[in-house]
Amino acid sequence: MTAVSGRVNTLYYDPESCINCGMCIAVCPHAVFAAGEKAVRLVRAEDCMECGACQRNCPSFAIVVDSGVGCAAAMISAALKGKPMSEGTCECGGSDCC
Repeated sequence: MTAVSGRVNTLYYDPESCINCGMCIAVCPHAVFAAGEKAVRLVRAEDCMECGACQRNCPSFAIVVDSGVGCAAAMISAALKGKPMSEGTCECGGSDCC
């Protein structure tokens, strides 16, 4: 679990395992990762919506995230129930994802 700027999410990134393929950069909807010299850099962990796209596309298993929690789960749940998102529905605390 990562705590950043008072926010908590389940994103874990191991730069030592990273092969710098850039897949996480390509699939992340919130630009949580950025290009680095020898490994991808985790630059905006607090913006992670825990969708799991980075983990599913990481060939070196350098990323672990508990997908199905946080904003992604709240958005899916609201869509399935046909209800609008309401403030306080998710734990990201930002209006960009909720």
